[in-house]
Amino acid sequence: MTDPRYTKLADLLVDYSVETKKGDLVAISGSSIAAPLLREIYAAVLRAGAHPLMRVGLPGLSELFYTTAKQHQLKYVSPIAEFETENVDKFISLWADENTKELANVDSKRQATRSKATSKLFMRFMEREAAGELLWVGTQFPCYASAQDAEMSLADYEEFVLRACMLHLKDPVAAWKKVHNKQEKVCKVLNTKKKIRVVARDTDLTMNVEGRKWINCDGKANMPDGEIFTGPIEDSVEGTVAFSFPGYYHGKEADGIRLTFKKGKVVKASATKNEEFLVAMLDSDEGARRVGEFAIGTNYSVQQFTRNTLFDEKIGGTFHMALGASIPESGGVNQSGVHWDIVNDMRAGGKIYADGKIIYKDGKFTI
Repeated sequence: MTDPRYTKLADLLVDYSVETKKGDLVAISGSSIAAPLLREIYAAVLRAGAHPLMRVGLPGLSELFYTTAKQHQLKYVSPIAEFETENVDKFISLWADENTKELANVDSKRQATRSKATSKLFMRFMEREAAGELLWVGTQFPCYASAQDAEMSLADYEEFVLRACMLHLKDPVAAWKKVHNKQEKVCKVLNTKKKIRVVARDTDLTMNVEGRKWINCDGKANMPDGEIFTGPIEDSVEGTVAFSFPGYYHGKEADGIRLTFKKGKVVKASATKNEEFLVAMLDSDEGARRVGEFAIGTNYSVQQFTRNTLFDEKIGGTFHMALGASIPESGGVNQSGVHWDIVNDMRAGGKIYADGKIIYKDGKFTI
């Protein structure tokens, strides 16, 4: 029997997040674990009069690829993937794993090689998004592995995910439109500012954002959503950040991450766990040592750390920075095959200044 909440979520993703229209080519991707929601999305795309393109994977294939592929296979980019990147109108991605740690022991250099090989696809995807040529959204399907990472039962985790998406409300679309209106006021203020300073425990960073655009994230690219972000001037980031939460990327966890920036570039990096992986990602290409995104989480219905970036970067009262590729719509121009979001808590004493004046304190805006 179909869970009516998944039907409701599918409609939210298809109709609101990516605004599916008759005739659109819509790529739907996800693990077979997410079959109940994949089916509902497929049906919703058909109801919209669009053309669904299903890409369903099997658990364990990523580990098999990274442990078995030869160098020429790691560097290979499929022309079919290139075609899809250029021609699909809407992308809907579901994330669900049997084991979120399946890549934990994969050679970091092999992962870096793959990231570098696919960087052109990643950048082209973001260029098309910035130009309004495509829309995409990603969401998490509640599954045992992610529930375990979040230290919840599956039932509790499912409730957490669906409430974060505002599926418990009668009209989630109206709720996300309210989020848009509230965040738009903050973005308008920040779009007039030139210099941002972030102060928190063991953290003091400055960056120039003059001429860059603050983007209002209201459920159109991530579900759940709740953040505002921009792309700092690439050579402007200065200072040190000590991240309070672990960073998760390509199935690996790096904890105790501390970065020092000079003229926009990471000149010193350390971690108490998986430092070798952190450095390998930073060295994967020229742009990986620069900041592609600076963002502030605004979803106050998400308060606990779940070891899932989709939710953790939205925690109301945090900021996050993405090492690597900029999001072009913000005006950022940094290019990289890496886009690694790492989160820092601001709820106990954190402050953000804009042009010398406090605009954010203890996890909340003061403007």
